[in-house]
Amino acid sequence: MSFKFLINDLVLILVGKYKGKVGKIKKFSSDRKKVIVEGINLIYKHQKSVPSQKIIGGIFRKEAFIDISNISHYCNKSYVKQKVGFKFENKKKIRFFKKKS
Repeated sequence: MSFKFLINDLVLILVGKYKGKVGKIKKFSSDRKKVIVEGINLIYKHQKSVPSQKIIGGIFRKEAFIDISNISHYCNKSYVKQKVGFKFENKKKIRFFKKKS
């Protein structure tokens, strides 16, 4: 099965605090309905120190998941959000950007 979003795709954030920002997809959730985008949706994580496991405690910043419906593909050439289509070439399924009308 082909997915519209893949790791390292440039995406545009459509809603929320980071609306209009652009970043790369780093990770998908297990059901592929949420993504982690590099430098977007930063939260504070409180970590307790555990001396037996040599874990240092403190307050850290990390990226949280964003729902896949809140992002769109971003094209470097046109600097706007884009739709993705699929076509077959040499018996392989290939993704491509659809042109804006």
